[in-house]
Amino acid sequence: MKKMQQMSEDLRPRERLKKYGVKSLKDDELLALIIRCGTKNISALELASNIISDYKSLNKFNDLTLTELAKINGIGEVKAGIILASIEFGKRVIISDNKKIRIYSSKDIYNMFKYEFIDTKQENLIIILLDNSNNIILTKTLFIGTLNASLVHPREVFKEAIKNSAAKIILVHNHPSGNTTPSKKDIEFTNTIKELGVKLGIPLIDHLIIGYNNYYSIIDDKRYIDEEYI
Repeated sequence: MKKMQQMSEDLRPRERLKKYGVKSLKDDELLALIIRCGTKNISALELASNIISDYKSLNKFNDLTLTELAKINGIGEVKAGIILASIEFGKRVIISDNKKIRIYSSKDIYNMFKYEFIDTKQENLIIILLDNSNNIILTKTLFIGTLNASLVHPREVFKEAIKNSAAKIILVHNHPSGNTTPSKKDIEFTNTIKELGVKLGIPLIDHLIIGYNNYYSIIDDKRYIDEEYI
């Protein structure tokens, strides 16, 4: 394959980006721009095409480590770091505008966090603090590990809510297995927080479990919530 400098300008990824916009670029062209240069024998575009072909799905990139990427011929540690940084930056851009978001439904919450846990191997518990109009004040990771009321004390949940003058809270956690069915501990923890929220006047209005391309709201399923605190 020709080096990118030898290609017609209309075929070069950088020139196509300038002329037609970034959305016009194919996956291999985007990756070629990220890695910038190929090797003595192949261009950056050919190298990018080979990498994407080898992994077959872009989702596989979420599981790649720096070491794995660096072992690919023509990549090395520097380019591997750039690729991983680009992936992480893209994820953060998607969820960066949380403070301007108003929550209307469980689906809104899922849309905020559906990419957050793609490559996460452990459970993460996140709190979303809301004002009276359901506008987001703050989101914060409270805990990483297996969700358990004995490990995540309710006071840690409500300390953030009180400190930031939140009117309501939402909890979000992931199941790395992809299965969104709540465990017994998930249900017990939700009821504990729900009860305390009623007493403090800072209600828990939702608790989402996020899996692979789906979610589950424990609060929406009234079977799991003590009727006294609905």
